[in-house]
Amino acid sequence: MERSTEKFTSLITTEHADKPLFVEMIRTLCQPTVDWLKQADQFPTLTEIDTAIGAQLDLLGEWIGASRSLSVPISDVYFTLDSDDLGFDSGVWLGPFDPVSGLVDLPDAHYRLLLKAKILNNRWDCDIPDAYELASVIFGPLGYTFVLADHNDLTMDLGLIGNTPPDALTWALLTGGYFNLKPVGVRIQYYFTTTVAGPVFALDLDSELFSGFDEGGWALLTTV
Repeated sequence: MERSTEKFTSLITTEHADKPLFVEMIRTLCQPTVDWLKQADQFPTLTEIDTAIGAQLDLLGEWIGASRSLSVPISDVYFTLDSDDLGFDSGVWLGPFDPVSGLVDLPDAHYRLLLKAKILNNRWDCDIPDAYELASVIFGPLGYTFVLADHNDLTMDLGLIGNTPPDALTWALLTGGYFNLKPVGVRIQYYFTTTVAGPVFALDLDSELFSGFDEGGWALLTTV
Protein backbone atom coordinates (compact mmCIF):
# COMPACT_ATOMS: atom_id res chain seq x y z
CA MET A 1 0.00 0.00 0.00
CA GLU A 2 1.35 3.38 -1.01
CA ARG A 3 1.45 5.83 1.89
CA SER A 4 1.29 9.56 1.17
CA THR A 5 -0.17 12.77 2.52
CA GLU A 6 -2.49 12.90 -0.49
CA LYS A 7 -4.80 10.55 1.37
CA PHE A 8 -5.38 13.32 3.89
CA THR A 9 -5.27 16.38 1.65
CA SER A 10 -7.82 14.78 -0.67
CA LEU A 11 -10.32 14.96 2.21
CA ILE A 12 -10.16 18.76 2.32
CA THR A 13 -13.50 20.21 1.30
CA THR A 14 -13.82 22.28 -1.83
CA GLU A 15 -14.26 25.36 0.33
CA HIS A 16 -10.60 25.17 1.37
CA ALA A 17 -9.02 22.96 -1.32
CA ASP A 18 -8.15 26.00 -3.44
CA LYS A 19 -6.07 27.58 -0.67
CA PRO A 20 -2.48 26.35 -1.17
CA LEU A 21 -1.18 27.50 2.22
CA PHE A 22 -3.96 25.67 4.04
CA VAL A 23 -3.36 22.51 1.97
CA GLU A 24 0.37 22.70 2.67
CA MET A 25 -0.27 23.10 6.39
CA ILE A 26 -2.42 19.94 6.41
CA ARG A 27 0.27 18.10 4.43
CA THR A 28 2.95 19.17 6.91
CA LEU A 29 0.86 18.17 9.91
CA CYS A 30 0.06 14.77 8.41
CA GLN A 31 3.59 13.94 7.23
CA PRO A 32 4.72 12.46 10.61
CA THR A 33 1.70 10.16 10.58
CA VAL A 34 2.53 9.03 7.04
CA ASP A 35 6.16 8.39 8.04
CA TRP A 36 5.01 6.33 11.03
CA LEU A 37 2.66 4.28 8.83
CA LYS A 38 5.48 3.60 6.36
CA GLN A 39 7.68 2.40 9.21
CA ALA A 40 4.88 0.22 10.54
CA ASP A 41 4.48 -1.34 7.08
CA GLN A 42 8.15 -2.37 7.19
CA PHE A 43 7.93 -3.89 10.66
CA PRO A 44 7.18 -7.47 9.49
CA THR A 45 10.20 -7.35 7.21
CA LEU A 46 12.46 -5.87 9.88
CA THR A 47 11.53 -8.60 12.36
CA GLU A 48 11.49 -11.55 9.94
CA ILE A 49 14.61 -13.68 10.37
CA ASP A 50 15.05 -14.19 6.62
CA THR A 51 14.93 -10.49 5.78
CA ALA A 52 16.19 -8.68 8.91
CA ILE A 53 19.68 -7.21 8.66
CA GLY A 54 22.18 -5.51 10.93
CA ALA A 55 20.74 -4.06 14.12
CA GLN A 56 17.33 -5.66 13.50
CA LEU A 57 18.98 -9.08 13.35
CA ASP A 58 20.81 -8.29 16.60
CA LEU A 59 17.46 -7.53 18.27
CA LEU A 60 16.12 -10.88 17.09
CA GLY A 61 19.22 -12.47 18.57
CA GLU A 62 18.41 -10.95 21.97
CA TRP A 63 14.91 -12.46 21.87
CA ILE A 64 16.12 -15.82 20.60
CA GLY A 65 19.12 -16.03 22.92
CA ALA A 66 22.07 -16.18 20.53
CA SER A 67 24.64 -13.41 20.18
CA ARG A 68 26.41 -12.36 16.99
CA SER A 69 29.64 -12.02 18.98
CA LEU A 70 31.62 -15.22 19.55
CA SER A 71 33.34 -15.94 22.84
CA VAL A 72 36.20 -17.66 21.00
CA PRO A 73 37.43 -16.12 17.69
CA ILE A 74 37.25 -18.38 14.64
CA SER A 75 40.55 -18.44 12.75
CA ASP A 76 41.38 -19.39 9.16
CA VAL A 77 38.13 -18.05 7.67
CA TYR A 78 39.26 -14.70 6.19
CA PHE A 79 39.48 -14.27 2.42
CA THR A 80 42.92 -15.16 1.14
CA LEU A 81 44.34 -14.99 -2.38
CA ASP A 82 45.76 -18.17 -3.91
CA SER A 83 43.74 -20.36 -1.57
CA ASP A 84 41.21 -22.94 -2.76
CA ASP A 85 39.49 -22.99 0.62
CA LEU A 86 39.48 -19.24 1.36
CA GLY A 87 39.05 -17.65 -2.06
CA PHE A 88 36.01 -15.86 -3.50
CA ASP A 89 32.66 -17.16 -2.17
CA SER A 90 34.53 -19.14 0.50
CA GLY A 91 36.46 -16.74 2.72
CA VAL A 92 34.96 -13.96 4.85
CA TRP A 93 36.07 -10.37 4.24
CA LEU A 94 38.09 -8.83 7.06
CA GLY A 95 36.04 -5.93 8.44
CA PRO A 96 37.46 -2.55 9.55
CA PHE A 97 37.29 -3.46 13.26
CA ASP A 98 37.85 -7.23 13.05
CA PRO A 99 40.96 -8.64 14.75
CA VAL A 100 43.36 -10.29 12.33
CA SER A 101 43.71 -13.23 14.73
CA GLY A 102 40.19 -14.47 14.00
CA LEU A 103 36.55 -13.62 13.35
CA VAL A 104 34.63 -12.36 16.39
CA ASP A 105 31.35 -10.98 15.01
CA LEU A 106 29.39 -13.10 12.55
CA PRO A 107 28.25 -11.56 9.24
CA ASP A 108 24.48 -11.36 8.75
CA ALA A 109 24.21 -14.46 6.54
CA HIS A 110 26.00 -16.73 9.02
CA TYR A 111 24.40 -15.13 12.07
CA ARG A 112 21.03 -15.88 10.47
CA LEU A 113 22.00 -19.58 10.26
CA LEU A 114 22.98 -19.56 13.92
CA LEU A 115 19.66 -17.98 14.95
CA LYS A 116 17.68 -20.56 12.98
CA ALA A 117 19.65 -23.34 14.63
CA LYS A 118 18.96 -21.86 18.07
CA ILE A 119 15.21 -21.58 17.38
CA LEU A 120 15.02 -25.17 16.20
CA ASN A 121 17.18 -26.45 19.06
CA ASN A 122 14.73 -24.98 21.53
CA ARG A 123 12.11 -27.48 20.38
CA TRP A 124 14.32 -30.41 19.31
CA ASP A 125 13.71 -33.63 21.26
CA CYS A 126 17.12 -35.01 20.17
CA ASP A 127 15.81 -37.81 17.94
CA ILE A 128 17.23 -38.46 14.47
CA PRO A 129 14.17 -37.52 12.36
CA ASP A 130 14.00 -34.13 14.04
CA ALA A 131 17.75 -33.70 13.55
CA TYR A 132 17.23 -34.08 9.79
CA GLU A 133 14.37 -31.60 9.86
CA LEU A 134 16.45 -29.13 11.86
CA ALA A 135 19.43 -29.44 9.53
CA SER A 136 17.32 -29.19 6.38
CA VAL A 137 16.01 -25.79 7.50
CA ILE A 138 19.56 -24.56 8.08
CA PHE A 139 21.42 -26.10 5.15
CA GLY A 140 18.71 -26.86 2.59
CA PRO A 141 18.52 -23.26 1.29
CA LEU A 142 22.32 -23.37 0.85
CA GLY A 143 22.01 -26.38 -1.46
CA TYR A 144 23.27 -29.08 0.91
CA THR A 145 21.83 -32.40 1.98
CA PHE A 146 22.46 -33.26 5.61
CA VAL A 147 23.64 -36.78 6.47
CA LEU A 148 23.80 -38.33 9.93
CA ALA A 149 25.47 -41.67 10.63
CA ASP A 150 24.56 -43.12 14.03
CA HIS A 151 27.04 -45.79 15.15
CA ASN A 152 24.79 -46.91 18.01
CA ASP A 153 27.62 -46.55 20.50
CA LEU A 154 27.02 -42.93 21.55
CA THR A 155 29.07 -41.70 18.59
CA MET A 156 27.96 -40.32 15.25
CA ASP A 157 29.22 -38.68 12.04
CA LEU A 158 27.69 -35.61 10.41
CA GLY A 159 28.00 -34.63 6.77
CA LEU A 160 26.96 -32.01 4.21
CA ILE A 161 26.73 -33.14 0.59
CA GLY A 162 26.28 -30.71 -2.29
CA ASN A 163 27.87 -29.51 -5.52
CA THR A 164 30.63 -27.57 -3.77
CA PRO A 165 32.19 -27.58 -0.30
CA PRO A 166 30.55 -25.20 2.23
CA ASP A 167 32.20 -21.83 2.70
CA ALA A 168 34.90 -21.71 5.36
CA LEU A 169 32.82 -19.98 8.04
CA THR A 170 29.76 -22.24 7.67
CA TRP A 171 32.04 -25.26 7.94
CA ALA A 172 33.79 -23.79 10.99
CA LEU A 173 30.44 -23.13 12.71
CA LEU A 174 29.30 -26.68 12.00
CA THR A 175 32.50 -28.41 13.11
CA GLY A 176 32.79 -26.07 16.10
CA GLY A 177 29.44 -27.27 17.42
CA TYR A 178 27.69 -23.91 17.13
CA PHE A 179 24.66 -25.44 15.41
CA ASN A 180 24.35 -28.08 18.15
CA LEU A 181 23.17 -30.94 15.95
CA LYS A 182 23.90 -33.76 18.37
CA PRO A 183 22.12 -35.06 21.48
CA VAL A 184 23.74 -34.49 24.87
CA GLY A 185 26.19 -37.28 25.68
CA VAL A 186 26.79 -38.27 22.06
CA ARG A 187 30.25 -37.68 20.61
CA ILE A 188 30.87 -36.77 16.97
CA GLN A 189 33.76 -38.71 15.44
CA TYR A 190 33.90 -37.05 12.01
CA TYR A 191 32.41 -34.23 10.03
CA PHE A 192 32.53 -34.81 6.28
CA THR A 193 31.58 -32.82 3.21
CA THR A 194 31.78 -32.71 -0.56
CA THR A 195 35.04 -31.97 -2.35
CA VAL A 196 33.61 -32.25 -5.89
CA ALA A 197 30.14 -32.19 -7.41
CA GLY A 198 28.33 -35.49 -7.24
CA PRO A 199 28.07 -38.29 -4.69
CA VAL A 200 30.63 -38.95 -1.96
CA PHE A 201 32.74 -42.09 -2.17
CA ALA A 202 31.52 -44.94 0.02
CA LEU A 203 31.80 -48.72 -0.07
CA ASP A 204 28.70 -50.87 -0.46
CA LEU A 205 26.48 -47.85 -1.15
CA ASP A 206 24.98 -46.64 -4.41
CA SER A 207 22.64 -43.65 -4.24
CA GLU A 208 22.41 -39.99 -5.18
CA LEU A 209 24.55 -39.11 -2.14
CA PHE A 210 27.02 -42.01 -1.97
CA SER A 211 28.66 -44.14 -4.62
CA GLY A 212 31.68 -46.37 -5.20
CA PHE A 213 34.84 -46.19 -7.30
CA ASP A 214 34.86 -44.03 -10.46
CA GLU A 215 31.66 -42.27 -9.38
CA GLY A 216 32.00 -41.12 -5.77
CA GLY A 217 34.36 -38.27 -4.91
CA TRP A 218 36.62 -38.21 -1.88
CA ALA A 219 35.11 -36.51 1.15
CA LEU A 220 36.73 -33.80 3.21
CA LEU A 221 36.99 -35.14 6.77
CA THR A 222 37.31 -33.10 9.95
CA THR A 223 37.92 -34.96 13.21
CA VAL A 224 36.79 -33.66 16.58
